Amino acid sequence: MNIVGRITKNAEINHLKNDKQVVNFSVAINDSYKTKQGERREQTTYYNCSYWLSPNVAKILSKGTLVELTGRVSSNAWIGKDGEIKSGLNFHTSNIKVHGGGKKSDTDEQPASQPQKSNAFSEDTDDDLPF
Repeated sequence: MNIVGRITKNAEINHLKNDKQVVNFSVAINDSYKTKQGERREQTTYYNCSYWLSPNVAKILSKGTLVELTGRVSSNAWIGKDGEIKSGLNFHTSNIKVHGGGKKSDTDEQPASQPQKSNAFSEDTDDDLPF
């Protein structure tokens, strides 16, 4: 599945007990539609995203950045501290393509003589697909 949206806050790297690292971030996807009465309505869907392949991607995933993600969706539900049932959508990301728009830090800039970093991160697979 592919989704395109904007990052809602800077990505964070979480360190797990088994020395693995996961990059967590959230993406908002805006959609609009017309009601039967002809009114235009805006709807925003939020996804909590995780990326396990490289913690280095967190450097370019800043608030406001437009990203295209490939992966799979799952949902979860829990009971909040207030006793209410909560739910959320998770996107397990295997490929990230950055389209831009986020806030850049001084460390992201490179002199013109150096090659630019690729802003695409993907999972290497050995699938034998016929297409």
